[in-house]
Amino acid sequence: MQPDKLVRMANQIATFFLSQPEAERASGVAAHINKFWEPRMRRAFLDHIDAGGEGLLPLVIEAAKLVKRPEPLKATG
Repeated sequence: MQPDKLVRMANQIATFFLSQPEAERASGVAAHINKFWEPRMRRAFLDHIDAGGEGLLPLVIEAAKLVKRPEPLKATG
């Protein structure tokens, strides 16, 4: 999945959670990503965070600390 699509989706989730109490925002964003994004999406998202997180809202970057990192892809061959 392209980083720009993940950025847009993550920012949409964060925008929704901005209406929640401040103490619940980051955990809410992370819980949504952990529950509904498949491992490939979470891996690409966290790779984007590791590369600087360009385009992501500050709430998404804060929530990324709570997103479960999938196991690395195993080499085939």
